[in-house]
Amino acid sequence: MRKTVWITGAGKGIGRALALHMAREGWSVAASARTVEDLTSLAVEGEAGRIHVFALDVTDLDATQKTIVKIEGELGPIDMAILNAGTHVAMSAENFSVATFRKLVDVNLMGPVNGLGVLLPLFRVRGRGHIAVVASVAGYRGLPTSSAYGATKAALINMCEALKPELVRDGIDLSLINPGFVETPLTEKNKFPMPFLISAEEAATTIYKGLINKKFEISFPWTFVLLLKLMRLLPYRLFFFLTSRMVTP
Repeated sequence: MRKTVWITGAGKGIGRALALHMAREGWSVAASARTVEDLTSLAVEGEAGRIHVFALDVTDLDATQKTIVKIEGELGPIDMAILNAGTHVAMSAENFSVATFRKLVDVNLMGPVNGLGVLLPLFRVRGRGHIAVVASVAGYRGLPTSSAYGATKAALINMCEALKPELVRDGIDLSLINPGFVETPLTEKNKFPMPFLISAEEAATTIYKGLINKKFEISFPWTFVLLLKLMRLLPYRLFFFLTSRMVTP
């Protein structure tokens, strides 16, 4: 029996590559994004009849609930949900903006929260289901120009760590996806060298393998992840010595 996966932020980047990958693996893919044109081209590019599009702004809780009802009405119960929609805006202290911070919180943090708010009651009643939340290695520790982006990703990591033990009890699998630098329309805007950059297709392959194996944290590339996790252990004096070198004069 074909399983159904719902992927948000499926119009571009990692979400799009993952939708195409999972369609090839035989999944029935419910793909959501704000841009209808991106979804239309995704459906055309994907395996025939396996990608179904549902336009959605994840910051809208009511729309999220209606979309999930529509997906399950058309495709059957959702077996896996990948809450991937997110955005990035670099923000230095000089151009610190409340509006920018709020935008990133609404999309990156409240978007997945809205999805969880609808999915968890459904999955808990069924006693099964798999939810994956896409955060970032940028959430491991505060880095220059990432005060807003990194804060939202750190919150997702903390949230998933808090939820995991309870969801295990309820029969629900939870995965936390922490990518490093991946070639996407968002990273194309970066004006700095991106170490260990990988393609969206490579990212999708790694994510899918981790999901099938029901790993909690799916993080990559491993060399970059190891370096950043080691940075979490550094005392502030040494940590700020290193990050001060990242600040543009």
